[in-house]
Amino acid sequence: MNSEFRIQNSESNGFSRFAQDGFQIINSLVSENVCDELTAALSPLFDHQIKLAKNRIGGVRNLLRTNPLVSAFAKSPAITRLLHQTANRDFFAVRAIFFDKNPDANWLVPWHQDLAIAVANQIKTPGFTAWSMKDEILHVHPPEEILAAMITLRIYLDDCDASNGGLKVIAGSHRSGKIPTAKIAQLTAASKPVICEVKKGGALLMRPLLLHSSSPAESPCHRRVLHLEYAAQKLPNGLAWFDN
Repeated sequence: MNSEFRIQNSESNGFSRFAQDGFQIINSLVSENVCDELTAALSPLFDHQIKLAKNRIGGVRNLLRTNPLVSAFAKSPAITRLLHQTANRDFFAVRAIFFDKNPDANWLVPWHQDLAIAVANQIKTPGFTAWSMKDEILHVHPPEEILAAMITLRIYLDDCDASNGGLKVIAGSHRSGKIPTAKIAQLTAASKPVICEVKKGGALLMRPLLLHSSSPAESPCHRRVLHLEYAAQKLPNGLAWFDN
């Protein structure tokens, strides 16, 4: 993959609804060759993890540090320019995770917001709560304003629709900030979710505070996604992003 990664023309990259809805589908962002290159590099890692995970299913994490291909892709000028175009801010990559929902790993993700970030160190800091370890990496819930400024970019390495566990979102829910767990069921029951159907090579931009979920695939097949998280600011009080 070239260090100056090139994105393709997109059918839906006007971003006119991103601020309002909290998500944007981008058609034909990357070529099939790039998808296949990422798939070839990442699928063996996921298969190995599944063999070791017993009943616990998750993604392959820490890829910005361990996989040069993913790091080059996530940090490429073309991607960072795309994010700047989306929200008129400068962003830097802070986390990369690879998921593969398939017949042997077909799971349910309940409605939630992405509230945790991966950090390099633990320093008691106002507004930073719920410290935990996940896959031997330190995580914490930061203040709402840090999450509100972040963007997630999901690159689809296979076709994804309602039948194979496509992501469901509640448009505009990110504008409610951090939503108490007790209110999530009430809010989702009163809202009509959007199923994000994305073709291979397409992408989904979303805010971490957007309510989202994913059902088990009705027709299980590979649904491989490279999940990239971007921040717009450094952390306070000596705290540092784990993957930056």
